[in-house]
Amino acid sequence: MPLTEDKDIAELLRSARTIAMVGASDNPDRPSFRVMQFLQEHGYRVLPVNPKITGEHVHGEYIWRELSQIGEPIDIVDIFRRSDFAGENVDQAIAVGAKAVWMQLGVIDVAAAKRAEAAGLKVVMDRCPKIEIARLGIEKVGEAERP
Repeated sequence: MPLTEDKDIAELLRSARTIAMVGASDNPDRPSFRVMQFLQEHGYRVLPVNPKITGEHVHGEYIWRELSQIGEPIDIVDIFRRSDFAGENVDQAIAVGAKAVWMQLGVIDVAAAKRAEAAGLKVVMDRCPKIEIARLGIEKVGEAERP
């Protein structure tokens, strides 16, 4: 069952540090561009993934072709793609050992969510982390840890 309780979503957002954003864009008019910027400003390391612009940079980060290239631990895979592509991205998230998958607003794939949960990943579906961070009053990550 995807996370729906505020406390569970808040805990996921507070514990995460690294987010891989599948479908990231270097176009300032795209929602993924603005959400990535917000997440970075909120203290997350966001690793963009987009095969169409691999090798470019967005918000100072190299754009990867696929999750398997990243080679470092990923807390959340944020899926900014249509629902019919979400399943393959969830399968890649499972393969790289991500801790959670987050399907953006309008992105719903119940079968993929079940596969992720069966593999031990937390799942959030049809929500935006930018909206949830603001709604839940999540402080900038790492702030509470600083002296």
